[in-house]
Amino acid sequence: MEKTRLGVSVAVFGAFIYAAALFGGYTASTILVGYVLLMESNEWLKKTAVKALATLAFFSFLSLLVGLIPDAFGVISSLLRTFGLTVSFSFITDIFNVLSRVVSLLEDLVFAGLIFKSLNQGTIKIPVVDGIVEKYM
Repeated sequence: MEKTRLGVSVAVFGAFIYAAALFGGYTASTILVGYVLLMESNEWLKKTAVKALATLAFFSFLSLLVGLIPDAFGVISSLLRTFGLTVSFSFITDIFNVLSRVVSLLEDLVFAGLIFKSLNQGTIKIPVVDGIVEKYM
């Protein structure tokens, strides 16, 4: 079992990086990814670190896209209210709130799967994220 410079197994450290991405966000993830890229030599661990950050960014971007639609309808509604017209887009907002929660649940499930798979130095294929990681690493 290969160990990191910190004395922890590579697999456990990979799982920790995914957990930090899920629970700690960008700050914790960036610190851990920077450490791994600068100090560790294991290729699987380096790809895991970059994939964790890329997966976090992917879900953030997905959440942004889902959130843009109700925001756009909110702008339209506010503009129409300026001219004395009252229009409600609550149905559309409700649909996208559900979509936002689905994205959040999917993010939790994907990261949970990645954490457990990384304990055996495995991974879950995420086509968009894996393509980016393979292209730039």
